Amino acid sequence: MSDVKDIVVPRLEGIYAVLVRIETDLSNIREDTRHIKVRLTSLEANTNSLNRHIDHFGDRLERIERRIDVIKV
Repeated sequence: MSDVKDIVVPRLEGIYAVLVRIETDLSNIREDTRHIKVRLTSLEANTNSLNRHIDHFGDRLERIERRIDVIKV
């Protein structure tokens, strides 16, 4: 029985160590994913805001052209 214990216990300890490293890696990946989601959400909000500003450029340009009589109404 002692021979089996001498073989099995070190193998189980090795497997446990690997599982602990995997758990740590998964925890790091989860945290990184949360940070990425937050930054992506912020980027999407900024992009939407920028798109709204760009959408108004055409109207503003047309008003400026009318003011300086570049285009005829």
